[in-house]
Amino acid sequence: MPRSDSPFNQPMGGNEMPRFGGIATMMRLPQAEDTKGLDVCFVGVPLDIGTSNRSGTRFGPRQIRSESVLLRPYNMATRAAPFDSLQVADIGDVRINPYDLKDSVRLIEAAYSDIVSTGCRPITLGGDHTIAWPILRALRDKHGPVAVVHIDAHADVNDTMNGEKIAHGTPFRRAVEDGLLQCDRVTQIGLRGTGYHPDDFDWCRRQGFTVIQAEECWNRSLQPLMEEVRHRVGDVPVYLSFDIDGLDPAFAPGTGTPEVGGLSVIQGLEIIRGMRGLNIVGADVVEVSPPYDQAGTTALVAANLAYEMLCVMPGVTYR
Repeated sequence: MPRSDSPFNQPMGGNEMPRFGGIATMMRLPQAEDTKGLDVCFVGVPLDIGTSNRSGTRFGPRQIRSESVLLRPYNMATRAAPFDSLQVADIGDVRINPYDLKDSVRLIEAAYSDIVSTGCRPITLGGDHTIAWPILRALRDKHGPVAVVHIDAHADVNDTMNGEKIAHGTPFRRAVEDGLLQCDRVTQIGLRGTGYHPDDFDWCRRQGFTVIQAEECWNRSLQPLMEEVRHRVGDVPVYLSFDIDGLDPAFAPGTGTPEVGGLSVIQGLEIIRGMRGLNIVGADVVEVSPPYDQAGTTALVAANLAYEMLCVMPGVTYR
């Protein structure tokens, strides 16, 4: 419930209800039926039928919400107080078709078209990375082609996977083909691992993407990199897509396709905090797979990343 002195929704505090009690909305915010009157919403997409290795991301949104009960409203590091100036709620999950990936893509695009039509900026709890394509389609209809900051171990630009055009390894290929991206303003960070061909990453470069492989991030702060990203993006609408496997599996083991040598949690925070001041029109954190996350560590990290995304949304108060 809102504080008596604030017109904005507030997360329920631990003194109002023990953190292990109550309904597990994101940060224990109120749940809304739609985005009318909201500046930002948290929304889940419980999809995993686009995965190629370990499934389980259909349970990601629920587990991220469960771990988010540990979060408090004020960001002690950045002094962001998002609930002092933004109306935020959890609008629940998009209804997907668990038997049909193509139909699920249709349903996701329709849901996000409704979300962004009200001017609300969605922060998505995934779900596998297939969902980025229909979300970007909905954003294009509202904002035109967008810039993207994409954190991932994988480029997700396969043409096909097992002969299929739609899968969690293809969304950014489809996005380029659909004209959804300002390709010279796309930055991919954390790519690494083994591949089938150099084209796995070089295709991105030929489209104009800036590709920062994980090895370039080892043993360094990413604050200077984010200065470059801010300059590259400028004032155009930008979407932030954070695949949890962009982080090293030491920090985020509960994911479908883990790759060693990844980013640290601290570097992930630097990336998100480095987007402050940009025209962020949406964000996601995807590929959390609770069946492989026995201690809840990965979902806890994802919940914190989603909160940090809220803290850099346009209109946030800092105090």
